[in-house]
Amino acid sequence: MFTIDSQANRIQPVKTKTFSELGFTERKHLQEWLAHQPNALGEELLIIQKEFDGFDDTKERLDLLALDKEGNLVIIENKLDDSGRDVVWQALKYASYCASLTKAQIVEIYQQYLQRYEHTPSNADQKQPTAAQRICEFLEAPDLDEVKLNLGNSQRVLLVAANFRKEVTSTAIWLLGQGIQIQCFKVTPYAFNDQLFISMDQIIPTPEAQELMIGISAKEAEEKTTEVVLKNAEKLRRAYWEQALEVFQASPCVLYNNISPSKDHWLSAGSGVTGCPYNLIFLQKELRVELKIGRNVVEENKFIFDFLYQMKGVIETTFGEPLHWMRLDDKKMSRIQFACQADGYNRDKWHDHIQWQLAQMIRFEKALKQPLLKAAEALKRQGFN
Repeated sequence: MFTIDSQANRIQPVKTKTFSELGFTERKHLQEWLAHQPNALGEELLIIQKEFDGFDDTKERLDLLALDKEGNLVIIENKLDDSGRDVVWQALKYASYCASLTKAQIVEIYQQYLQRYEHTPSNADQKQPTAAQRICEFLEAPDLDEVKLNLGNSQRVLLVAANFRKEVTSTAIWLLGQGIQIQCFKVTPYAFNDQLFISMDQIIPTPEAQELMIGISAKEAEEKTTEVVLKNAEKLRRAYWEQALEVFQASPCVLYNNISPSKDHWLSAGSGVTGCPYNLIFLQKELRVELKIGRNVVEENKFIFDFLYQMKGVIETTFGEPLHWMRLDDKKMSRIQFACQADGYNRDKWHDHIQWQLAQMIRFEKALKQPLLKAAEALKRQGFN
């Protein structure tokens, strides 16, 4: 790695360091970095436990346990300057232990993690999302009943170390050939003057080889996706939206006049501002109306949200009730919502549910329409697209 001196038209080497000479440790540093920034491993992961020791008849602990976007459990084992000889065997043991975890056990493991690491005195009085809610949000599922976790032998292994011994890389490559999902990440610390840097590079399989493997297994992935989708829930949601749209299109609310029913748990309509649709949300236990601020650029979304939040008092006075403001600093999008509990899948309640959503969307749009247009104008003045 080199730095570029554009004035002198030269490059200067950045010194490669070891974790030990920098004073970093596996548990206190590397593990914490990955726990708080798991996308450093090249994908979206939801960390659900650290130092997990929930194995019967053994005192062993795996470093990090996570979920990927397919609902697979991901076992992450960290080593510092040397992978050691037994890291693959160790990780495979953990994967085998985790293979029997049920959905309810996974949710409980994550709930314990949230209570231990995120329930602090500063936020103790605030209502925090439950583990089930966070898993649903991460997997973009409307309800936990429609989520399938840890199917069959879908467990994955991620090994992270500064250097990998030949016996480790050789074994990992062989396991890949047997259909075991294993990846090796080489993590390298660097120093330049007083600044420290770190890089994480996937070395097994190489990105090119992984792309080829994904292509080969596309058919299995398609079959698995088909299995996960619950047809009955899709039919139910489509029926609800068909009924709701008939009511909306006969009402003073014109947002959904040209919208077709969907199998999804949300139904979007344009607000007049690009990337900021109004959504109706239909869940088994909750109804919502929301403004989703989801443009392509993170900074634009946060600008719009902050602009609207400065007008919070006026907006909520016009709406008539407090709204749920979700800046979501760790995500690209932001949301503003109003919700109520519901017996969503009870068809006998649909008339009342639809009338509630219609009434809330009418006043929701009234409260947000002009402030949102002003936010878009301010965005342009700031030089955004």
